[in-house]
Amino acid sequence: MTVIVDENDHSGGVRRGQSRGAPMSPQPATMEAPWPVAELGARLREYIDRLGTIWIEGEITQWGVSGGNVYGKLKDLEQDATVSFTIWSSVRSKLPATLSQGDRVVALVKVNYWVKGGTLTVQVMQMKQLGLGALLERIEQLRAQLGAEGLFAPERKKRLPFLPGTIGLITGKDSDAEKDVLRNAQLRWPHVRFRTVHAAVQGERTVPEVLSALATLDADPAVEVIIIARGGGDFQNLLGFSDERILRAVAAATTPVVSAIGHEADRPLLDEVADLRASTPTDAAKRVVPDLAEELLRVDQARSRLSQRVTSLIQNEQERIQQLRSRPVLVDGGWIVDQRSQELTMLVARGDELAVRRVGDELALVERLCAQMRALSPRATLDRGYAIVQGADGGVVRTPSDAPDGRELVVSLSGGRLAARSLGPAASAPAVPDSRDD
Repeated sequence: MTVIVDENDHSGGVRRGQSRGAPMSPQPATMEAPWPVAELGARLREYIDRLGTIWIEGEITQWGVSGGNVYGKLKDLEQDATVSFTIWSSVRSKLPATLSQGDRVVALVKVNYWVKGGTLTVQVMQMKQLGLGALLERIEQLRAQLGAEGLFAPERKKRLPFLPGTIGLITGKDSDAEKDVLRNAQLRWPHVRFRTVHAAVQGERTVPEVLSALATLDADPAVEVIIIARGGGDFQNLLGFSDERILRAVAAATTPVVSAIGHEADRPLLDEVADLRASTPTDAAKRVVPDLAEELLRVDQARSRLSQRVTSLIQNEQERIQQLRSRPVLVDGGWIVDQRSQELTMLVARGDELAVRRVGDELALVERLCAQMRALSPRATLDRGYAIVQGADGGVVRTPSDAPDGRELVVSLSGGRLAARSLGPAASAPAVPDSRDD
C-alpha cells in the first residue's frame, strides 16, 4: 500500500493520495479475512475526519517552538487526559504573543490521525487565553455551590488541638513556606514534631499530589492537624487550591486542616473550606503551635492568682473564726452549764412533785376500789351474820329441797366453816332479818 504525503502538510494525514491499492473492504474483519493495518488506520482517519473542527478547553502543559511552529500538549482541567497539538507558523502569527505554558485556553482544533505513525494530534486553528474574568466567574459559581451545600458553615469546622503531638505539612519541596513553618514552630515549641509530605503547589501536578498528600496524612493516626502551605503567588498559580476535588477532600478529612496559602487578594476557596485560615505560613505556625514562653508565663500567672486566692480565703476564714471566738457566748462557756443546771433542778423538782401527786391520786383510787370491792364481796355479807350452805359436792343449797334429810352440808360463816347434816325441812324457822336493818 503506497501513501503519498505532502511534506509541507504537517497534519499527519494523506493529502494528495491516500491509497493506490484496492478499495477498503466492506466486509467485517475476521480471523480468516483480517484487515490490513493500513485499512484500520484509514478507517480511523475517516471516522475522525467526520468530527470537523471543534472547540476544546484545557491547560497548556508543554509549549515548544521549532521552525516557527509550536508543538505542545493540552491537559484537561479536571481529569487526567492530555492531547498533543500543533500550531503552524501561519496560525501562530495570528495568536496572542503572551501564550505560554501554564495558561488555560480555549482552542478551535481539527483532529488528525496520522496513519503512517499511528498517532493522533490536533491542529490548532484558533487559540484564546481563558480570561481572568471567566475564571473568576467559575470560581464564584463553585463558591455558591459549595456554600449552598454547607461546606463553608462555621459549625462544621473542626477545632484545632491545643498542643498537637504531630503536625502534618503539605508544601513544596525546599520552599520558603516549608522553612517558615518549621522555623517558627520550633522557635515557639522546640519539641514539636512534623510529618512533611512534599507536593507541587502550582501547575498541573498540584491537584493530584495535594490530594495524595492529604490522604496520606489524614490516614496517619499520629497526625492531629494538617497545614497546607504556599507562599502566595499569582492568581493563576493558585487556581489549584480552588479545585473542587481538593475542596471536597479537605471537607471530608477527619483531621483539622489549616490553609496557609498566603494570598490576601483573590483568596482561593481552600481558605473557605479549611477549618482555619492563616494569612501566611508563619501565621499558620503561630496559630497551630503554642508559644512555650507564653504558656509558661500563663502558668506562672495562674499559680500566682491561685496562691493569692487561697491565701485570701484562708485569711478570711481565720478572721471569721476569730470573730466567732470573741463573742461573749464563746468567751466563757460556764454560763451554759449554770443555766442548764438551774433548768435541770427545776425540772427534777417538778418531776418529784408530779410523781408524788400522781402516787397520791392512784392510792386514793385504789382505796375507793377496795372499798367498793369489799362492799360487793360475799365476805361482807357473812360479816353481817349470814352463812352460805353448800352440799358435800360444793354446790350451794338454795332451797330446802336441795338439802334432804341426812345430807352432809358445809356451812361457811364469817369466822370459818362448820360441818352439818340436814334434818330435812323445818316446820318453822325464825324470820330472816332484813339487810336494811343492819
